[in-house]
Order: sequence, then structure tokens, then C-alpha cells
Amino acid sequence: MSLHDKIIGRLGFGAAPLGNMFRTISEEEAAATVQSAWDQGIRYFDTAPIYGAGLSEQRLGKALAHVPRDQYTLSTKIGRLISDDIDTQVRSGPFSDGLKNKILTDYSSDATLRSIAASLERLNTDRLDIVFVHDVAQDAHGDEWIEHFNVARKGAFRTLTRLREEGVIKAWGLGVNRVEPCELTLDLSEAQPDGFLLAGRYSLLDHDQPLQRLFDKARQHNAEFVVGGPYSSGVLVGGKHFEYQEAPQAMLDKVAHIQEIARQYQVDIKSAALQFVLANPLVAAVIPGASRPSRIIEDVAALNAPVPDGFWQAMRDQGFIAAQAPVPFKD
Repeated sequence: MSLHDKIIGRLGFGAAPLGNMFRTISEEEAAATVQSAWDQGIRYFDTAPIYGAGLSEQRLGKALAHVPRDQYTLSTKIGRLISDDIDTQVRSGPFSDGLKNKILTDYSSDATLRSIAASLERLNTDRLDIVFVHDVAQDAHGDEWIEHFNVARKGAFRTLTRLREEGVIKAWGLGVNRVEPCELTLDLSEAQPDGFLLAGRYSLLDHDQPLQRLFDKARQHNAEFVVGGPYSSGVLVGGKHFEYQEAPQAMLDKVAHIQEIARQYQVDIKSAALQFVLANPLVAAVIPGASRPSRIIEDVAALNAPVPDGFWQAMRDQGFIAAQAPVPFKD
């Protein structure tokens, strides 16, 4: 079966913000945000150990403890083990205010099994639906990423394939911000991933690489996509970050042009962002992140709001949407 068949609903909840991504949130706000997602009908939740060094998984597990497990889809990731040891160094980056436990990188078979066991405990559940191999890419590991990829190929990929065959998990794939590891994985005869969680690479703002290099190959291998970062780390909807860093001026200028077109057609940019992603038949779900209950309500409303054909045509005519990218024209 495809990822479409394994995920409940097409709008999911990306739980990275529950790990204090970019800002510290309280336990109450975290719980209220997950509850808002549930109340709005969202039934797919994605998290990872690295999101706040286990904090996101803990909060998500606590918030979902009162609902039947078979009523939602749950995915998390392997590749980073959360140690009981405390990291005494000052942290930087989006999760600098997460838990202070040391984070160890390991894509081996043994580490994969230990990571899954630890995630199950933090999530307070007895099973995972989808497991993604996390950040086995250059943006996370620099020039050493190929070494990590080869460890994952011999370790995590084979272990997750076995767990899928045994029915322990329903699906596995890669959770990355780059297309290169997805391409390499599809080229492996021994690896047959169900799909990929591709963050930040397929959005209204930035989508050329998957269209040119990845989607055709994925289609040939019956692999589908969960799209993370549909708002491009927030810059598309008024934020200051792109790819988890301060957005460069050229990107801010591009966003301003897109927002002007949206104003001309009275389109909510969130509506355009979500509906553009889901117009691609290879996309099984989109998972914007949120750390406030109100944001969930906005996302659901945006997904269902009308977007006139004229907006999509103007975006194409002005070069902001690639000619081969599917768009949700009404006709």
C-alpha cells in the first residue's frame, strides 16, 4: 500500500514546535495545541527524538494518552539517540531551549532498535505506524553525510525493512531536507522505502529540485511523500526564518512578490501554500508545525478556503510556480 493508505487525513501535525523550536512554550500550551489539532479533526502526528532532545515526543505522548491509539497515525524518526547524560555545553540552533540531554548520532541496526524502544516509551504508546531515518544528509552532517548514509544503508534501512515485513511498523522512509539522499535510496536495489518526509524542498516558495530530480523516480518506485515545512520555516507567512536560519534578503523579496499576488486575488497565503503542496498526487500529507492552538484553526480553515484559478495562473505567468508543478485549478 502507498503512504496515502497508511496515513489518516491529508493535513497532519508537525510536532517539532513542541520541542521548544525557536521559542519556549509551556506544558499547558503544548497540550492545548495538540488538543486543538485533535478537535479540528487532525489524525496524523509526526515527531522526532531530536525535537528538543525528546521533549516533543514526551509532550505529544502525554497529550494523546486519552485518545484511542487506532484512531490516529503516528510517525517518528531514528538516527539520533537521546542519552541520559546531560550536555553541559551551551546549545545553539532552533532547539536550544529543549531538554539538555546529550544527542548521539547513530544509524546502525542496534541504534535503530534502541531508538524505537526509547521513542515508544516517551510517546507512551505500544506501536509506531511510520519510522523515518532522520537527517541522513549533507545539511546535517557536512561532508561526512555519505559515511552516515552507508551506515544507515547497512543498518537502519535493513532493520526497518524487516520490521515492516514483520508487521511491527506499517512503513518506513527518510525524513530529510535534501533530495540527494532520497535519490540515492531509490537507486538501492536492497532498499524499498514507502516514501519520504521531505521538509522545505516542496513548497510554494521552493519546489524546483523535487520536480526536476526526484518525483519521476519516486513514482517509478511507488514511493510517496509527506511534505514538511510548507511555509518554508515561516518566511512565507510573515516569519523571518528560511531553512531554519535567518532568511536572506533575496528570499524576503521573493516572498513579498508572492504576497502581493495573493493580495491582488484576495488569497490567504496559507491557503495557497497548503493547497499547492496537496495538488501533487505524489503527496500523501502535509504537516505544518504549530505551537499555538489558534494556528491549527488557521491551517484547517486555510486548507478549505477557495483559491481562484486566476491566482495560480498569475503565479505561473510570473515564474513563481514551475510549469510542470500540479496546481489545483477548478477546471
